[in-house]
Amino acid sequence: MMMMRSTRGAAAVTPSRAILRGLAPDGGLYVPETFPSFTLSEISGLTGMDYEARACFVLSRFLPDFSGEELRAAVHGAYGTGFDCPEIAKLTDCGENTHALELWHGPTLAFKDMALQLLPRLLVKSAEKNGEKREIFILVATSGDTGKAALEGFLDVPGTRCCVFYPAGGVSRAQKLQMVTTAGSNTHVIAVRGNFDDAQSGVKRIFGDAAFAAEMDRQGRVLSSANSINFGRLVPQIVYYFSAYADLLGRGLIAPSEEINFCVPTGNFGDILAADYAKKAGLPVGRLICASNSNNVLTDFIRTGVYDISNRAFLKTTSPSMDILISSNLERLLYDLEDCDAEKTASLMAALRSERRYAVEPAVLEALQQRYGAGFAAEDEVAAEIGRMWKEEHYLMDTHTAVASAVLRKYREETGDARRTVVVSTASPYKFGPAVLAAVAGAEATQGKDDFVCCAALQQLSGLPEPDAIRLLPELPVRHTAECERDAMEEAVLHAVNG
Repeated sequence: MMMMRSTRGAAAVTPSRAILRGLAPDGGLYVPETFPSFTLSEISGLTGMDYEARACFVLSRFLPDFSGEELRAAVHGAYGTGFDCPEIAKLTDCGENTHALELWHGPTLAFKDMALQLLPRLLVKSAEKNGEKREIFILVATSGDTGKAALEGFLDVPGTRCCVFYPAGGVSRAQKLQMVTTAGSNTHVIAVRGNFDDAQSGVKRIFGDAAFAAEMDRQGRVLSSANSINFGRLVPQIVYYFSAYADLLGRGLIAPSEEINFCVPTGNFGDILAADYAKKAGLPVGRLICASNSNNVLTDFIRTGVYDISNRAFLKTTSPSMDILISSNLERLLYDLEDCDAEKTASLMAALRSERRYAVEPAVLEALQQRYGAGFAAEDEVAAEIGRMWKEEHYLMDTHTAVASAVLRKYREETGDARRTVVVSTASPYKFGPAVLAAVAGAEATQGKDDFVCCAALQQLSGLPEPDAIRLLPELPVRHTAECERDAMEEAVLHAVNG
């Protein structure tokens, strides 16, 4: 059976155990000891399947301790309802040799639904497989989209409780309202007075706090995570890369062995790492293009081999879900690039904590650059790209997708790489209505208008229906108002749970 090992050396565990734990006991992230291998014939066979069948087929190879029946039930529960298109992960043409993989047709209008509709079902089954009787307490840090997707996924799921931390003032109004209006008897939402990195670091700190874990155990609870540090969040994302490739095959746009590129807007590195894992499992992938916004630490790292946040300002942008400086999933890639050297990986992470920087050896940088391209788009470039794509292709994209589209445009100019490329589209344009409206109609179109008036105007201009999940938000009652300092998150959790 394929086992999961920690990037920092802890003993290997089964996939279900890794999903249940979320984070390894040594603070590392779980990665497969070996990767499954899909043949070109198997990949071609995906063309005749719907998304649920594709998901079951891919997941069965990464999660061998789940039965086919268990996976089918979990996948159907995740994708059988709640998505507004039958394709689930819809592939749309948006230019010559370019396609948008729309991952925002789920209940919270963001790509996080692709994993977080499935993770609760995998987590509950993992608890059952491992004899865990305690309540599973899910801790989440969000830069905007993960929070609501996790709350929606775990809403009133028996045996679970979900607590989300988001940066106060660091998410869009729509993102905030989606979270703080969440109902359910097992949900908690807390604003952290700081940025996303503060919230994420705080959650990791809680996971490493033995006293806190003991208190949770005393209360009959065990901690787990719904962030992409949990392999159960990452593995469903691998599926949609296989699905996109199968769709291109089915349309006759590529040959069965033809390599394609993926351009992914990323902050925490999980979404693009899932594409890397798909490639390691046999998917014909050429280049992975890592697209950053003005918080371009990943671009600098891929170009130089130096990850340095010691003197880097944290910038608030119109693509807030990417406003991240500490990219947690990069640890998994480093482990791979360092030939699975757990001691080396742990030392790099220790340097990041103590010195706020680390550097990789030249050979590691060379290996990194063979797999990844990188670029970033400043705020004016993002707005220009939204306007350009609407004018030239009549395709409306949100700010995060526009980051990727702009970076792809520059990448092609710089490299001459004209391969067919899939741009990963991570959110509905209506989640960031004011920024999108300003980009397509001019800043004056948003003056004096709140987010939701802007969304109504965007619908009138574009003809693209505004989702009810956005339109009805202002009418919902606010249920969560808690705030805390970044160094008081433990106390905030206990207060939320125990009153």
